[in-house]
Amino acid sequence: MSGTPAHYSEEHLLAYPVEYIAGIDLYNAGEYHAAHDAWEERWMGPVAPDEKLFLQAMIQSAVAFHHLQIGRPGAARRMYLMAKEKFARLNQPIFMSLDLADYQAQLDRALSWLLSVPDPREIEQPQIEPPVICLIAIAKANS
Repeated sequence: MSGTPAHYSEEHLLAYPVEYIAGIDLYNAGEYHAAHDAWEERWMGPVAPDEKLFLQAMIQSAVAFHHLQIGRPGAARRMYLMAKEKFARLNQPIFMSLDLADYQAQLDRALSWLLSVPDPREIEQPQIEPPVICLIAIAKANS
């Protein structure tokens, strides 16, 4: 590997759908709209209700960052809030080997500024550090 951290293992590649893994790669590369497309492809198929809710939350969190990339903080705030609501409804600490508490904490650190004023278009976007998705070991995820 070229010095980049491993965001998942061979075990994850075997356990999870290719669209999920592709979305992680795209998201971590800052390609939020493409990550949305990858996850949406899976979301539109026949998946269990919990996975559908999880994927929708991931899609909305990716779209929030895409909206920031194209200068639409109001739309970013809406997507951020919708993602938070879906994660709350999912109500699971880990899903598909993603530590949701950690991911949401990273999401909040990056996007909570959007909630600091009635209209986020009124303030300049601060320097943000988007979340990095790193899956935890499957054995740990299932314990």
